[in-house]
Amino acid sequence: MTERTLATIETPALVLDLARVRANVTAMAGALAGAGVGLRPHFKTSKLIEVARLQREAGAVGFTCSTAAEVAALFDAGFDGLFWANSPVGAKAAQAAEFSQWGDFAVGLDSVALAEGLQAAAAEAGSRVRFLLEIDTGLGRTGIAAGDALAVAAALRAFDRLDLIGVYTHEGQLAGLTGPRDELRAAGQSAGQRLVDVATELRAAGFNIERVSVGSTPGWDSAPFVPGITEARPGTYVFFDANQLRLGSCEVSQCAVTVLTSVVSTPRDGAAVVDAGIKAMSSDRSNRGSTLGLPLTTARELEPGLEFGVAYEEHGLLSGPRASDLVVGQRMQILPNHACGVTNMWSRVYVADGEEVVADWAQVARH
Repeated sequence: MTERTLATIETPALVLDLARVRANVTAMAGALAGAGVGLRPHFKTSKLIEVARLQREAGAVGFTCSTAAEVAALFDAGFDGLFWANSPVGAKAAQAAEFSQWGDFAVGLDSVALAEGLQAAAAEAGSRVRFLLEIDTGLGRTGIAAGDALAVAAALRAFDRLDLIGVYTHEGQLAGLTGPRDELRAAGQSAGQRLVDVATELRAAGFNIERVSVGSTPGWDSAPFVPGITEARPGTYVFFDANQLRLGSCEVSQCAVTVLTSVVSTPRDGAAVVDAGIKAMSSDRSNRGSTLGLPLTTARELEPGLEFGVAYEEHGLLSGPRASDLVVGQRMQILPNHACGVTNMWSRVYVADGEEVVADWAQVARH
């Protein structure tokens, strides 16, 4: 069999650096275990069963899922301890009721309206559904205000098929902060403390609150370490990406997923076109600018002389002083802005050990 390398596979291609993934998995597991906090990583980042196995081997207590397809894929692969952090409306309520019969499973709720549909689905399926109450700690998306938690929890007691086991939040607002890392950490600690305060209030009112769960990679080194937090649900940490690099969540040496691309045209001075556009990179823009990714040098360091500012479906336009040095056929790796988005764009990833391609892994539960 011909040896495959990053110099021989067809471009564009999604490439995973296996050593960096392993290091990220080990580091996060160790940091949280040292604080006595459970790790329930978000599966949406990798959508790879092989990566989930690495995370479980390192001590993950379960997994967080975005979609019903992710829940089903993990159950089918023999995983347990699944939390569906989404709103089970309509047909999703019936799926949640069914998943509750498959194994250790819980879902998120933030209203009586959602509970009504889930109660009806659980009654029809003859199941009980455990849930966590979602608290908005600043993102302004789903979830209820901390001050409303006691009233909503009391109202949810009326649903005899639903069991409240905890509270959770997604402190996604941290990803939009532009100040220094210390300010981001302070905001993460504040979000974690608000969630702990809600849990304390609910326990004092007689509610059984087992889980107090935070979840984000920007807040991985802050929110989980607030006393009273029992688990964390970071996802992007397993790969990291350009947005996390800009936020100070990681170093470039920890970024494990790149898009390998080839120069296909050098139409004018200061410009080069590559064969990776939005269908390769996703259209997720930078959290601190408008670029579609960060070009890397052959040493996998940031290339300051190139900017990836324009993309079409199958083409990317690089500009800057280094663009004139690029030649047709030259290969380079680009660090995507958002690992979760780019992973979902592909049906497989090339797993690399150095320059050698050692495996192909197939994403599951893609949209």
